[in-house]
Amino acid sequence: MSDANDRRTRHFLLTCFWEAALGFWRRGAGPTAWLLTVAIVIVAVVNVGVQYEITVWYRMMYDALEKRDASGLLWKSVLFLPLTVANVGLAVAALHGRMTMQRRWRAWMNGHLLDRWLSAGRYYQLNLIEGDHKNPEYRLSEDLRLACDLPVDFAVGILNAVLSVVTFVGVLWFIGGSLTIPLGGRTLEIPGFLVVAAILYALIASGSMVIIGRRFVRVSENKNQAEAEYRYALTRLRENGESIALLGGEEEERAGLDAAFKVVLRHWREVLGQWRRTMVVSQTSSAFVPVIPLILCAPKYVAGTMTLGAVMQATSAFVTVQVAFNWVVDNYPRLAEWTASARRVATVLEALGRLDRADRLQIGRIAHGDADGAALRLRNLSVTLDNGSAVVNEADVEIKPGEKVLVAGESGTGKSTLIRAISGLWPWGEGEVDVGTNRRLFLMPQEPYLPLGTLRRAATYPQPADQVDDTLVRKTLEEVGLGHFVDRIDEDTRWESILSGGEKQRLAFARILIHRPDIIVMDEATWMRRW
Repeated sequence: MSDANDRRTRHFLLTCFWEAALGFWRRGAGPTAWLLTVAIVIVAVVNVGVQYEITVWYRMMYDALEKRDASGLLWKSVLFLPLTVANVGLAVAALHGRMTMQRRWRAWMNGHLLDRWLSAGRYYQLNLIEGDHKNPEYRLSEDLRLACDLPVDFAVGILNAVLSVVTFVGVLWFIGGSLTIPLGGRTLEIPGFLVVAAILYALIASGSMVIIGRRFVRVSENKNQAEAEYRYALTRLRENGESIALLGGEEEERAGLDAAFKVVLRHWREVLGQWRRTMVVSQTSSAFVPVIPLILCAPKYVAGTMTLGAVMQATSAFVTVQVAFNWVVDNYPRLAEWTASARRVATVLEALGRLDRADRLQIGRIAHGDADGAALRLRNLSVTLDNGSAVVNEADVEIKPGEKVLVAGESGTGKSTLIRAISGLWPWGEGEVDVGTNRRLFLMPQEPYLPLGTLRRAATYPQPADQVDDTLVRKTLEEVGLGHFVDRIDEDTRWESILSGGEKQRLAFARILIHRPDIIVMDEATWMRRW
């Protein structure tokens, strides 16, 4: 039952991924996506035609060699140059079309996911709900890249495989003809024997790969998750480097990193085992493919019913058909890697979808509206934690413009959760939070946030730096005691590592003076300052 549930879950996640990903053609890139698709198909069709002409060239070349036809050899040699030019040009065109499609599809998917992730505080709320969507930053980068790149490779590969099968199966049928096998006093005639052999061989090779590599998807998912956890541990160490250094926690951190890396190695060993088994099937298949048509055509060549050129064309066609038929054999590990990455991206999409549905239904959600005549009003507000316990219960509070209110309580009683509820980041609970009509609300978190970039950007955040007057920014930094940094205001560096805790708090107050909001909500915003 658990395996059946697991399969249903995995199928559901792939459905979620494709519902979002196909939006690139439905509403994303529009005509551009379809033009790229049509161009890729046209190049593939023409390319198969050129490949067929190359096999014909080989047949004529070997026939000329067999007949010792010098003039024929010279003419065939001249014909090879335009065929090569066409082959190379089509290969470059196919590469350009494929990679352009991958780049644009990923760009659209990246924008789609970031829009949903960054809207309504979803990036924060994902940390508060249950589900298999840990480390979303890895899923939105590496997993999304693989989830968009590999399907394009697969689609082009399948298209080429289908076109090759349709074209070169016909070649095998007409060149090979029928094979007559004497059986006692009777004869057995097998029409299109080369086609039959190609199909039987492909079924054996592909079936073996599917059976041997059936665990590849799950092993790849486990490996990707372990890599994400290890990367997160390294990132967390870097971000908290000062605290760890002051506490002397290097040995403990090393032990934690070693444990996380052992998990990575364990899952890589499992991947290695899968690769070994699939490699045996792939290499064995590749070794026999060019030999089988030679063995099958040898009796006809010896009997004089097939020319050397026909044998070589049949061999080339057989190899091409096998490459097409064995597409699963050659790409099964990559299919598994794509499935794992697509499902990891889908877990984020599914979690975002749950949050969106809950907001639309407004079940167990705090409502937000406008407050006429008040700066802030809480109506029957109940704020609950993720375990269901209430930290604020049916509060009715009205705060007038200009009024100052202090919320006091012991640590862990939910003061910060109340502020998140007022801002809309914490949706769980009941009642209503109303903010004064046309009044701007500004919240100061406990930990001041400094974005990447210049000090100017940090001071004007979240408003773009180029929209704030330079004189105002410099004057405000002077007023909050950061005048000694004014000369470095446009320096792009890691300011979160340069400024002290108190200086970061001063910068947070500079933002208030720059933005001049109507309502300010501070979450212990002065706990690092000494006044």
